[in-house]
Amino acid sequence: MVSPNRFTLCCFVSFVVKEFEASCDCYNGDFRTLLREESSILACPYFMPVAKLENGSWPHPARLPLGCGWSGYCTAPGHENESPTQDILESFCNLGYATGCSWAPTVRSWDCVRFSVSAPLAVKPEKGVADVPGSLLHLTYVCERDHRPVDHGELEFDLARSIWLRRHGDARIQKMAQCFLESYRKRRG
Repeated sequence: MVSPNRFTLCCFVSFVVKEFEASCDCYNGDFRTLLREESSILACPYFMPVAKLENGSWPHPARLPLGCGWSGYCTAPGHENESPTQDILESFCNLGYATGCSWAPTVRSWDCVRFSVSAPLAVKPEKGVADVPGSLLHLTYVCERDHRPVDHGELEFDLARSIWLRRHGDARIQKMAQCFLESYRKRRG
């Protein structure tokens, strides 16, 4: 029997694969290949973003895992509060698995983190009354190790009050979620 959390994660991963299949002619049906191909477009879990990085050399900054490039510092043991060089920010912190970075510890819970957003929920106040636009935004996060999901969940943000209703317990992941949300809201106007 599949547990409810594992079922939710399987549904999310299945959705990601179907979306990838629909958008790419080169998908060969092998999920392991999909994970390898996507491994370079995830944010490092040891990166603590601080400010938007306006002078990055990415061809399409809006496609970055956090919605744009960010400057910041490292939280990996032995490198706490160190500011990576521009090359490292562009190659690893904003893009990539921690396995490629020499600052990442060999023993770690996660290699990367990814986010996705669910459209605001609509509320039906009464029968016969038009839907009220939703004000709750759900952010799904997935933390991976060795190209496999090891942790996942949902964060919740109230758009009307601009506050987090459900936060992540790890300050790094929460900060990345805030950066992702800021980029998302800017794109949506």
